[in-house]
Amino acid sequence: MTAVDQSVIATLLNAWQYPFVRYALAVGILIALCSSLLGVTLVLKRFSFIGDGLSHVAFGAIAIASVLNLSNDMLFVLPATVCCAILLLVGGERAKIKGDAAIAMISVGSLAIGYLLMNMFSTSANISGDVCSTLFGSTAILTLSKSEVWLCTVLSMLVVVIFVLFYHKIFAVTFDENFARAVGTRAGAYNLLIAVVIAVIIVLAMNLVGSLLISALVIFPAISAMRVFKTFRAVTICSAAFSVVCAVSGILIAILADTPVGSTIVAVDMAGFALFALLGRLLAR
Repeated sequence: MTAVDQSVIATLLNAWQYPFVRYALAVGILIALCSSLLGVTLVLKRFSFIGDGLSHVAFGAIAIASVLNLSNDMLFVLPATVCCAILLLVGGERAKIKGDAAIAMISVGSLAIGYLLMNMFSTSANISGDVCSTLFGSTAILTLSKSEVWLCTVLSMLVVVIFVLFYHKIFAVTFDENFARAVGTRAGAYNLLIAVVIAVIIVLAMNLVGSLLISALVIFPAISAMRVFKTFRAVTICSAAFSVVCAVSGILIAILADTPVGSTIVAVDMAGFALFALLGRLLAR
């Protein structure tokens, strides 16, 4: 074992002694797992960009909660994000402005309103620091309290349980919604369920990678798995494993290299996608 290896191991063992590092790893694994499960469904339904739109909605909700001096902004941010998710995924079917146009309008509007409110009614002397942390998740994952960790754990496990219980229904609605309706599946109800679960994931993921980088947690694992596997179940399992490994690797690298956690995780996701794309080409030959 080289001196460099010993130094890395010593640094990681020293970091493991701190509770916030253990909290970050636990929450990072759970959030990455949840994001990857629904990511496959969003990619196949051509709603990949919804994560970015809802994350901006959550940013605007956080700004409003900050202006109102709410002690627990989750009580406001989560319902607001859920309502917008329902409007986009369910109400969008009957709206005049649909799909990517509606997402773009809500995304840009929420981001602008949030930043405007934070500047007009600032409750902190470091506005740029607060905005940067919210948008890029630079330190949020390393400053979680024990209550926030428990909340993330409960919500994450709830998302996993819902996905497992309704796996076949989600599968049917994802691939052929009209056929699912024809055989008696309540497609509207399951679209509503998907919208609510996605909103929960988005709010949780803001602590890990920030508002602007959430789409990476949703998209990269799914499209990486699709480069190698072809069935829905295989893609979902591979996507979950890929996302968890990248999240853990990104957090550990960020600790060792003293880099922003969110950006590091996304960089690892990109490297993983490049590797899977190459592997897919080799297998195709």
